[in-house]
Amino acid sequence: MTYRIFIDGGAGTTGLQVHDRLVAHPLVEPVVLDDARRKDAGARRVMMGDCDLTILCLPDDSARESAAMAAEIGARVIDASSAHRTAEGWAYGFAELAGDVRARIADARQISNPGCYPTGLLAMARPLVDAGLIPADAALTVPAVSGYSGGGKGMIARHKDGDLPPHGAYGLALAHKHLPEMTHYAGLATRPIFMPAVGSFYAGMLVHLPLHAAQLTKSVTATDLYDALAAHYEDTQFVRMGEACAGAPETAALMLDASALAGSDYLELFVFANEDSSQFWLTARLDNLGKGASGAAVQNMNIALGFDETTGLSV
Repeated sequence: MTYRIFIDGGAGTTGLQVHDRLVAHPLVEPVVLDDARRKDAGARRVMMGDCDLTILCLPDDSARESAAMAAEIGARVIDASSAHRTAEGWAYGFAELAGDVRARIADARQISNPGCYPTGLLAMARPLVDAGLIPADAALTVPAVSGYSGGGKGMIARHKDGDLPPHGAYGLALAHKHLPEMTHYAGLATRPIFMPAVGSFYAGMLVHLPLHAAQLTKSVTATDLYDALAAHYEDTQFVRMGEACAGAPETAALMLDASALAGSDYLELFVFANEDSSQFWLTARLDNLGKGASGAAVQNMNIALGFDETTGLSV
């Protein structure tokens, strides 16, 4: 049996990436509307009803409209926007986050894809909060950099026109829309200070979590933190520990390439420390268009439809 998957918003950056993955998927057929009908609410409603699942690749306001339409007709949806990430009744689509999340995705009619930056932070912070190593009241700082494709067609056009700096920080009002998602799903009582930036590379990202030993609940080494993360993700396919080891002789000369996982659908975690283990530097590396967006949407689709979750993806 071939399942029909409607991509609502298939002309955008995320939608195009989802389409590319579904074209290569052996068990599904991607469906999109042509340019003349892609904004026609009636045509979209019909397509949602005719397909087995809809993936929303739309701006937030449009995603809310489409989600409401889907709910009216009982269509199953995965929303790749940020509109429903902390909304009641929506399953949060980070399958590796905690023990029961994958089962919730499998049963849900409404699934919200995680944000790319939150995916990186949550991959590091949530297991350590759950393990009791980071207290819920910790005041965390999260510097990060993404490729310019994270800004969609608008930012891609700005880069093409030479209107983007080599590296630029944004979100300077400390009110980025990812913060509620980060705080809620990390299990934190205090919003982190989130410091996003964009670089002059197309895809990929680094999300950092610096920690002082005094912020942790007990004395640990980098190996302890590494082992806690490795244990959490031991049986998963899309989160793996980076090959660079904390304390290895080559660490001092190491440079992490933010674009190294461009085109991949998994993420890597790194743990580093200074000599006396008084300071730690954790990093998540991923493709903002892969595990940070389209790859995660297809992974969630696979779980929702009962497929092996790696089907059609790069692992």
